[in-house]
Amino acid sequence: MQYGICNLALVPLRSEPSDKSEMLSQLLFGDSFIILNTTEKWVNIKTSADEYAGWIDSKQYLPIDEESYGKMKNIRTLGPVFAQTVRKGSSGELIHLAAGSSIPIEHRGSFNLGRETYFYDSDLVFGEAANFQQQVIDYARFFLNAPYLWGGKSVFGIDCSGLTQVVYKMLDISLRRDAWQQAGQGEVVNFLQEVKPGDLAFFDNAEGRITHVGIMINENQIIHASGRVKIDPIDDQGIYSLDLKKHTHKLRIIKRYVS
Repeated sequence: MQYGICNLALVPLRSEPSDKSEMLSQLLFGDSFIILNTTEKWVNIKTSADEYAGWIDSKQYLPIDEESYGKMKNIRTLGPVFAQTVRKGSSGELIHLAAGSSIPIEHRGSFNLGRETYFYDSDLVFGEAANFQQQVIDYARFFLNAPYLWGGKSVFGIDCSGLTQVVYKMLDISLRRDAWQQAGQGEVVNFLQEVKPGDLAFFDNAEGRITHVGIMINENQIIHASGRVKIDPIDDQGIYSLDLKKHTHKLRIIKRYVS
């Protein structure tokens, strides 16, 4: 078995081994994975956190051994602060990291990925899960006005399930990558009136397939990525777009992940 880790701020995960291929998702710094197959230019991987498979450029990761791979379970996740930085020990180069990136917990002020040592200042802001219902909304609001990007997971571009996954990751809660997968997790909330901040609402298309997800602020408002990350009203019919002045997403189910 071979293993790797993302050692860049963001790396596209593609459906096929081609620069022109669809971006399915993104790896954030510190995301580890199992290597399934390799070509001269491309690496087929399966991510550790959500078992998502795809292809990355062979120049955009760092090979690690099984021991280092196992240590990646002991991490802290960067919180909602723009472009936190770490410094490569070998070159002194800075890497500007996105919210939701993973930092191994080894020594105060430094950590290792494979043979590379990275240094960071003690003022890095990590996500905290102490007060879920308050923090989940604050963390979601950090992404407000981020443009919609299919497969994206940062303030520079994010999709609906990328938003929910990264926000929950900062709160030490693991979600699958796609909306329909996330809908298979958690416990059902029967009525909008029973919603708590941080519950996820899912929406389906005409064929009944779940295609959209957002984070409930309260029983009347939702934050979601549609065109951009924004806050819209929600009722029993679904999301009412303030931009388009009409209902745009039909409510299917609401799920809770923290009791």
